[in-house]
Amino acid sequence: MQVLVTGAAGYVGRAVVRALRTAGHEPIAMVRPGAAPGDLIDGACEVRVADIADAEGLRAAVSGVDVVCHLAGLGRARESVLEPLPFFRVNVGGTVAVLQAMAAAGVSRIVFASTGAIYGSPPRQPMDEETPDAPPHPYASSKLAAEFAVDAQARAGLVGAVVVRLMNVAGGADPEPTRLIPRVLAAAMGESVLHINGDGTAVRDYLHVSDAAAAFVACVERCPAPGASARYIIGSGCGTSILDVVTAVERVTGRPVRRVHGPAAPEPALLIGDPGKALAELGWAPRHSGLGEIVADTWRAVSD
Repeated sequence: MQVLVTGAAGYVGRAVVRALRTAGHEPIAMVRPGAAPGDLIDGACEVRVADIADAEGLRAAVSGVDVVCHLAGLGRARESVLEPLPFFRVNVGGTVAVLQAMAAAGVSRIVFASTGAIYGSPPRQPMDEETPDAPPHPYASSKLAAEFAVDAQARAGLVGAVVVRLMNVAGGADPEPTRLIPRVLAAAMGESVLHINGDGTAVRDYLHVSDAAAAFVACVERCPAPGASARYIIGSGCGTSILDVVTAVERVTGRPVRRVHGPAAPEPALLIGDPGKALAELGWAPRHSGLGEIVADTWRAVSD
């Protein structure tokens, strides 16, 4: 199948392009003007330049494809609290624009990248697809609003859709230095000191970027016909604390992690996704999301 990947120059987008190509599909990488697609331009992948705010460019970008994997968007939750409107403009408005371009071009299947952050801090863990939505910040709210647009288009019979709620993606050449594993590795390399809120026992679900990409391939291959939609939590199903990450980094690198503990922050103690529905329905499983493999893979990327 021909699959357009929006946000293809991004961290997860690059991995999705590679995974689609490996699975025998024909990925088409959509990048915004001025982006640096890097290894996407290797002769094996067509690149189309368009901005999700440019209706005409979007129509040209989606023309002739079978499925759209929509990954383009803004993703820094803390920034969304300080400046919420850009997140709604890009994440909601951009998704509406992609859906409109698909309708104009006769493209009827979409796989949409969303976030497990939409569930907020539910008391029952792990979270599954029946956990009530409670977005805790504008980023999560914008993704939920975009999901509503995708679902409404499906209910109208205009698209078949899969919504992918990702947990914490990690591993490989992670370009986001504010995420935990890059921060811990930076401390191990002596570039900084790791600041930990509280005692370091807060637990999160980390998913290797290659496993996230494999899930998108599975969703593309099982995307329903127009009029239907599905939603999956894509995570490892395992809980990892901050101190677990520190220990793993010290073991993999052989270096101590310089750290200081500050006051506890008002954040959930435990957030784990249950990928059981995805395992049962998609033929997918997280194969590279053990903490040791994630840390070792990220260490190789930053130390090369």
